[in-house]
Amino acid sequence: MSRELVKQYLSEVQRVTKISVSVLGSWSSSKQEKEENLSKFLEDLGTIFSHEPWIQISKEGDSKFWSCSTFQKHSNNPKEEVILIYYDQRKVMLSHLHPPFDTATSTDHETDDASKLSAIFHTVAKSKILFMTDRYNDGPIKLTHWQSDGAEASIIVELMKQASVPACMLLTFLLSLVSGICRSRVLKFWPLSFLWRKLSTCEQLGHRLQHLQVISSNKKAQTQTQLMRKANIFVSLLIDVALGILLMSWLYRKNRIGHLADTLIPVADHVAEELQDLLQWLMGAPAGLKMNRALDQVLGRFFLYHIHLWISYIHLMSPFIEMILWYVGLSACLGLTVALCILSDIIALLTFHIYCFYVYGARLYCLKIYGLSSLWRLFRGKKWNVLRQRVDSCSYDLDQLFIGTLLFTILLFLLPTTALYYLVFTLLRLLVVIVQGLIHLLVDLIDSLPLYSILLRLCRSYRLAAGVKFRVLEQQDGKPLRLLMQINPLSYGRVVQTYRLPTYSCYPKDSWTSLCKKLFLGELIYPWKHKGEKQD
Repeated sequence: MSRELVKQYLSEVQRVTKISVSVLGSWSSSKQEKEENLSKFLEDLGTIFSHEPWIQISKEGDSKFWSCSTFQKHSNNPKEEVILIYYDQRKVMLSHLHPPFDTATSTDHETDDASKLSAIFHTVAKSKILFMTDRYNDGPIKLTHWQSDGAEASIIVELMKQASVPACMLLTFLLSLVSGICRSRVLKFWPLSFLWRKLSTCEQLGHRLQHLQVISSNKKAQTQTQLMRKANIFVSLLIDVALGILLMSWLYRKNRIGHLADTLIPVADHVAEELQDLLQWLMGAPAGLKMNRALDQVLGRFFLYHIHLWISYIHLMSPFIEMILWYVGLSACLGLTVALCILSDIIALLTFHIYCFYVYGARLYCLKIYGLSSLWRLFRGKKWNVLRQRVDSCSYDLDQLFIGTLLFTILLFLLPTTALYYLVFTLLRLLVVIVQGLIHLLVDLIDSLPLYSILLRLCRSYRLAAGVKFRVLEQQDGKPLRLLMQINPLSYGRVVQTYRLPTYSCYPKDSWTSLCKKLFLGELIYPWKHKGEKQD
């Protein structure tokens, strides 16, 4: 084996792989050194390459460890301590190191150590192409074979990749067609645009459509984060559709759709009867409170008329409810999240009369609260300056003060009756919102949970590395210290925090103080809003 051949082969590897390759030393087994007399050649290699110090590793007889010795070309250089670190090169190549989040609070020394560790992982990962070639036994240098799972598995994977290309092209075409329809001007007209913004089913379908576009995109992921995002979206969609198909098979078995339709009408009648009894109780003397009888009767009959209209509407729709539920059940094949969003919209439609009661009561109560506050400023010689958004002093004449006193008295004595109706219907509305909120929380959990990352952490924990730890293998005098480098995997909480998928819903940003203030002033509460949606 000539020296020029070694240099030529290394330059060829560097040219093909675009990886800077350098020789740090040599290794050999003790049997090979005796049989093939390689000691002279291994010593000569130190004169060919300019690395200082030159490292020579050899097998220690029947031991599982390797001995290491260093040679200094210049004798005046101090002898360095040798530490042998064993690690699984394949695991390090496949792993992705995650730096700590709190880099701002870490010291410069910790940041420097983290950067050195990242450089080690990056250097090992760059040499991955050297271990993926099938021609691993050609030439003067023997490379480790990368396909540890067998060449047959790699062939199957490649065939699946080739077969998925036409399917992805067809899916991309269909998605582009659907996206074009969704972006057309037809959906921008008032009825369709209103339904698209208000129905959570439409929001979820649009969200899943974006996910399908990401998966079917022919653009290759450039970073590890983009690759994990695609994999998490794919697994989330797969599990969502699988759960939806299971739900659909359960609904259409043993005529459960018919039983559900037969149960829905009696439940709606029972809820309406309970609301009628509640209004009859409010029209009397609720909890012994003395109400304004005239206003109490007007409000009670107004709400009773709405309940009567609602019962008539439900009975008018009763012949078609089973057919509607049958077609709604088919939507579960689009995913469990779509079925849950449809359930949320059905609850919103079935409790629309409760929402109307809440809006009527809140608007009437809010009108009286703002009227009383304005008249209270009148008594103190103040008024609200709309242009400057502040309270200024103002002088009123006798007629204004007299009319203001009459209005203040009327509103003050009518306030308890209005406040009681507002309180009751607000509690009913909050009950419905809590049920819908729990459904939306479940939908967001399925949409945002990085299932692929969690499964990867469970089955291949070394793929998601948070750092490394070292275990002492052997420590003896006169021999190099031997350490085993093991990968510390990310915690499950950190995995969810790092790879959590964004959702279309956003949680209310109001604090409890702001929420209580809105409830006290009678402002409408929208605890579950979507991004980009304005409050009416």
